[in-house]
Amino acid sequence: MSSSLSPSLSHCCQRQRFKFVLQHGLKGSRFLSKKAPEVLPVTAVLPKPRLDYRAISESIVYKSHNAFNRKAPLPIGALQLVARHYDEQKELSSKLGLKRHARSNLGEKIRKIKGPIEKQAVLEEAKILKVEVAELEQKLVAVEDNLLGLALQIPNDTHSDAPIGPEEAAVVLSTHGPDPIVASGDRDHMDIGRALGILDFEAGATVTGSSWYYLLGEAALLEMALTNYALSIALKHGFRFVTTPDVVRADIALRCGFQPRDQNADPPVSQMYHIASSNHSHPELVLCGTAEIPLGGMFANHIFAEQALPLKVVGLGRSFRAEAGARGADTRGLYRVHQFSKLELFVVCGEDASKQAMEELRSVQTEIFEGLNFPFRVLDMPTEELGASAYRKYDMEAWMPGRGSWGEISSTSNCTDYQARRLHIRYRRSSSTPNHTPPSPSSTSTQSTPAIPFAHTLNGTAAAIPRLIVALIENGVRFDEEGKPVGLDLPSTLKPFWHGTSSIIRWT
Repeated sequence: MSSSLSPSLSHCCQRQRFKFVLQHGLKGSRFLSKKAPEVLPVTAVLPKPRLDYRAISESIVYKSHNAFNRKAPLPIGALQLVARHYDEQKELSSKLGLKRHARSNLGEKIRKIKGPIEKQAVLEEAKILKVEVAELEQKLVAVEDNLLGLALQIPNDTHSDAPIGPEEAAVVLSTHGPDPIVASGDRDHMDIGRALGILDFEAGATVTGSSWYYLLGEAALLEMALTNYALSIALKHGFRFVTTPDVVRADIALRCGFQPRDQNADPPVSQMYHIASSNHSHPELVLCGTAEIPLGGMFANHIFAEQALPLKVVGLGRSFRAEAGARGADTRGLYRVHQFSKLELFVVCGEDASKQAMEELRSVQTEIFEGLNFPFRVLDMPTEELGASAYRKYDMEAWMPGRGSWGEISSTSNCTDYQARRLHIRYRRSSSTPNHTPPSPSSTSTQSTPAIPFAHTLNGTAAAIPRLIVALIENGVRFDEEGKPVGLDLPSTLKPFWHGTSSIIRWT
């Protein structure tokens, strides 16, 4: 099989499986869209997502306001259509059930009839019923496909404490580390990396293109040290280490809430690298943008005992980002690149435990970054910065004096049951657990929780290596009397994870 990497969708992957709607606007710029939702052919390894149509239908006003606050570009009238299609689905299901029951009764009747004339009449009636059942089944499939396609575009609910608005509305929850040093262009990590001979962007551009790079010597050793340092803290807190596939089915990425293409761009641009295959029957594959995707997929289509929860894993993988449309200072150097190493925390827990789990993730991340001895802060991110799957999100930003600004180094998201409903991650309640919980903010009625509810999933960055290297270089560079970079001061917490010796590294 010949294959190639392509930032555009492969035309080879048109297969007769259920159509899974592309998630629009994880950070979209418009609320209402007149474009018809694009659907992508995907594999049918997993059952169709099980979304709560009843909750959507009962909370159209909340869902509408929520989508507007998040700038999620829903098609016009999508929520009302979900309610309408849900009513149609229930009506068709009821009619179909009655017709099937009648057909079953006719079968019993035919077996008992001995007269040929009467039997023939009943057989004709059975033929008519067969046609009616087939028509209803066809209508039901069409309605269910439309219902699923629309509902998949609705973002997760939002925590009541999340600020409303754009990135500037973020609320600082805490600050850590030393006081920020004065911003200076002399501390630019690209210039320092070149001067010390530890970063090579020119070779990366020659070999691959812009935003590709080589880490040399101490920078490469720093990547290894950072990875193992962060991993040691995750292991201390009970996370199980996993190395993940860097290639996943597009279906799994979609179910986790990641969109392969930005539909708000004209023409649409790629957000992930797609693997084009000459084998038309092969599932569509993409390069992972984060280990969150294969970690979530690892738990797909499983029912866990409640006593086994929470399940905590820390995954190491390479992340690939097309980063189409990015521009300006955010694309300079290592800050925004197409490939990087990333250590990711992932948790599967019960529906009543995700609030506490999110705070535990934040605590683990804080411990990791406090050990690196640079200034950083924790932000409660506003609605327009939430991905489709996130109920609430914390970002952590480090002070990067060479860039002259704070830069994101980590995030933590509580996805509640958004991913679990799409990936079919559930758990079996113990007999001592109450079978009901308070309704969600979007629900207008109190419903009993099923004995096998959907789990909640959370994710958080333990170490996004290039961003951490930027922060360490720009905060830790040493200059000689002439103002030239001569070395780096690195936190002593990394020394146990360092290999070899270096003339430019000083441990502090």
